[in-house]
Amino acid sequence: MILGMRWICLFLGFLAAAAVGAEKAGKANRLAKEKSPYLLQHAYNPVDWYPWGEEAFEKARKEKKLILLSVGYSTCHWCHVMERESFENKDVAAFLNKNFVSIKLDREERPDVDQVYMTAYQAMTGQSGGWPLNMFLTPDLKPLTGGTYFPPEDRDGQPGFQTVLKQIHGVWEKNQEQVLKQSVEMHGQMKAYFEKLQSQSGGELKPSRSVVDQSIPKILAQLDPVWGGLGTGMKFPQVSVFRFLLQSGDPKAVEAVMQTCRRMMDGGIHDQVMGGFHRYAVDREWLVPHFEKMLYDQAQLMELYLDAWQMTGEDEFRKVVKGIADYVLRDLTHPEGGFYCAQDAQSEGKEGKCFCWTEKELSALLTAVEMKVAREVLGVSEKGNFIDQSDPEPLLNQNILSFKKPQKDLSGSDKKSVAGIFKKLAVVRGKRVPPATDDKILASWNGLMIGAMARAGRILNEPKYLEAARKAQNFIKAKFWDEKSKRLAHRWREGDLDDSAQAQSYLLFLAGTRKLYEASLQKEDLELAIGLAESAVELFYDQKNGGFYQGEKRDDLVLRLKGQFDGAIPVESSIAAREFGILAQITGRDDFMKVSEATIRSYLGLVTESPAGMGEMLMSLRFSLEKPGRLVIAGKKGREELLAAATKTFDPNRITLGNQGPVSEFTAGLESTEGMATAFYCVGQTCQLPVVKSEELSAMLVRLSEESK
Repeated sequence: MILGMRWICLFLGFLAAAAVGAEKAGKANRLAKEKSPYLLQHAYNPVDWYPWGEEAFEKARKEKKLILLSVGYSTCHWCHVMERESFENKDVAAFLNKNFVSIKLDREERPDVDQVYMTAYQAMTGQSGGWPLNMFLTPDLKPLTGGTYFPPEDRDGQPGFQTVLKQIHGVWEKNQEQVLKQSVEMHGQMKAYFEKLQSQSGGELKPSRSVVDQSIPKILAQLDPVWGGLGTGMKFPQVSVFRFLLQSGDPKAVEAVMQTCRRMMDGGIHDQVMGGFHRYAVDREWLVPHFEKMLYDQAQLMELYLDAWQMTGEDEFRKVVKGIADYVLRDLTHPEGGFYCAQDAQSEGKEGKCFCWTEKELSALLTAVEMKVAREVLGVSEKGNFIDQSDPEPLLNQNILSFKKPQKDLSGSDKKSVAGIFKKLAVVRGKRVPPATDDKILASWNGLMIGAMARAGRILNEPKYLEAARKAQNFIKAKFWDEKSKRLAHRWREGDLDDSAQAQSYLLFLAGTRKLYEASLQKEDLELAIGLAESAVELFYDQKNGGFYQGEKRDDLVLRLKGQFDGAIPVESSIAAREFGILAQITGRDDFMKVSEATIRSYLGLVTESPAGMGEMLMSLRFSLEKPGRLVIAGKKGREELLAAATKTFDPNRITLGNQGPVSEFTAGLESTEGMATAFYCVGQTCQLPVVKSEELSAMLVRLSEESK
């Protein structure tokens, strides 16, 4: 990735590996005072952990010790494994406590810090990275070397964690001056490389329809033609690229995404019994997941399946959306309305235990006819289809339920039997020990779910989802947002707010608030979205080159980075490019349009280089190139009926807005007819004839949709 940075191989000559065992200690360390569920998981390790902060940095500087920075999150499977094997080991802890300053960091609390060291690791090794991330830093926080998961002992040619610690400490003790010199050189190279990368804008490339069109076959070439998804190995729900393809209108692209949606919803990655999706599948067929459930996956998949349902009317897609939404409201919602981060993969110390079934268990619960269906349709067998290879004492004969036969091919009687099976199993599942919940609340991920719930409530005509979106938005607004300073906190838990500003939170909460505005037309939502946008520009925007940095300027960031390619969540700049473009259309503000355009230009090189990693930016680019339609609804009497009618046609580039609040002068001049809510469909300053009846609006939008094809 960065030429000249392979000295890491000379420094140690090792990389990360795979799994297994240790014991719980009883004395609390400093992490017991923290709020992060991930840090609290390590509060009784014998390791003398510090949280990320000045106390640890000062100790490292004063005692001239290297820092072990160990980064993870509470539902991370391999984090649990490494804790069990190494961080609960008293010998490992003793060596760490004597020779290093050990810091634990929740990557979800400080994504800006995590990105710095993950990027450094990737640059040094050429590896893709993952968590846990274990990086060794100089006392002034410069990265030296590191890895992801380390086994407890030397195994299959890979060094164990104790070997790694001893080697690194030995190099530091003998060559401290040289190591510090190399770290300065390394940091300088990385800083120069990323500054150059972040100042590039694609050279001669210009925003054009050809950039969008040429990306489609490149992405399609990477799709699994049989099982859908990207690649033919481990599968992640890469939602932004699927939504881009779906919204492109290209027949091959649309069919490929529909196939992916059907495969995912039929697979074990989808919790067939109680709704929601697990993080990813370890196989090509979406069958065996890592069982953790993340809020951001639920939100983005709700949006994808809403798109699919609007386009096709297939009822199974609607059921998937409702299953996700109901799961989130049941298991991931704070009593006051905010949404929790995630549920773990493990319960009672076993991966997947809450979610899997043995044939014997099922036989005791189901009728003979239902068991026949369970075997033939849901793939149940005596041997099972899942075993946790990382567990020294794994559960045996475990079955992950999935549709061996596609749902669309099932007979009516089979569908009825399956529904009865799931209803019985849900009752039993409800009595099992549930996985642990990471109950911290992030403004960023809540923004994603607020937007998804708002759309689902409006499109599916489910008031409880719209109410949940409003309640969550009120929660974030009340507890995270300082109206006077226009500052948004990133994390809240048990009344405690963090002190970091993250671009992800500002921009995703902005997006969720904007979608809630479109679903309800409350001018206060638009005012909040504008406040978030203005603060995001002040804190994170690169005025010289365009694009958004991930974090604000801080002393504890040795590099300030912009996200490059979409990961589990789209990069900040991609979100901003679309949201500022939409706000420009709503408000008529030229400064918002300039931010959107400059951000898109700054990413054109990356878009053409790897379109499959830039789905969100491609959607933003297409939006900027087309003339979006603005559906203005003026007046209140009959407004709900018009809003409902507006959702019956799929148009990803249509903006719905009111005529009140900080809208453009042109929009504010559109008035209702004789006290009735009136809909105006406008492109630029040209509008269709106004309508007041919902059926007339539906007919007009269908006609306009057909004309645009």
